[in-house]
Amino acid sequence: MAGQTLRRSDEVASSVAVLIVNYNAGDALARCIESVLSQGQEVSVALVDNASDDGSAQMVGSLFGRLENVSLVFNQDNRGFSRAVNQAAALTRDGPEDYLLILNPDCELFPGSLRALVDALETRPSAAMAGPMVVDRHGSALRGTFRRFPDPWRAFLTFTGLARLEGKRASLQGVEPDEPLPGEVTEVDAVSGACMLVRKTVYRELGGMDEGYTLHCEDLDLMYRLQQKGFARIFVPTARVFHLQGLSSRRRPAWVHFQKHRGMQRFFKKFQAGDRSLPMRWLVISGIWIRFFVTLPWVLIRR
Repeated sequence: MAGQTLRRSDEVASSVAVLIVNYNAGDALARCIESVLSQGQEVSVALVDNASDDGSAQMVGSLFGRLENVSLVFNQDNRGFSRAVNQAAALTRDGPEDYLLILNPDCELFPGSLRALVDALETRPSAAMAGPMVVDRHGSALRGTFRRFPDPWRAFLTFTGLARLEGKRASLQGVEPDEPLPGEVTEVDAVSGACMLVRKTVYRELGGMDEGYTLHCEDLDLMYRLQQKGFARIFVPTARVFHLQGLSSRRRPAWVHFQKHRGMQRFFKKFQAGDRSLPMRWLVISGIWIRFFVTLPWVLIRR
């Protein structure tokens, strides 16, 4: 993790720009950047701050602002995650980077993890995105390390808990696979949105993130478009990242919860509503917002 000394074999050979969007990530942001800079010489950071008011923007400026491989942008208002990621990517437009790593500010890369992700893509030309194993402070894999693409049936099974019976009946597959994590590089529908390595040329070809999303589901949107273009997404278990989870969202849980469901609706309308009947579209969209209201009290209580 941050502060550990790298072995030469851990250093990244290909050039990588790490895109970080910050909103009130506090001290975790500095640890995130330190873990990135320890990955090797061919790594740069493009950070966009979305009008944080916790002092993290000032802290980053004082600690890293003079480094040549760190670019900082401070927005006067919160422009949303997708727009800010595209802002950060724009800073690399004329740079030599081969890859872009979209990384949450409350994440820390383990030593050698970026190298593992890059190597996995270098040896798999058909893949355009790679994601690591995402772990908690105890080293246990977190839910959502990789996922299946959501559809109405999978979402229903996941929400009702029926997906827990997946091991007994294959027809009860939810969004998150209920099975042991693979021990080798594996093609998946979607990796964790907390840490995604993508080929820079492909990201630009797709037009970057869909800025119609404010927060949540923009990662699934990007990966679904990769699939439509024929590019694989791969899970790399030898790469690991620690994720603190929910650091920024704790201050505005209801707003974040709303944006999550708004993102679900946009994803469904964009990719899945077209081949469904009008009653089914109405049923799915109603289900999304029923889920919002049913789960909102729990979100507020556990704040």
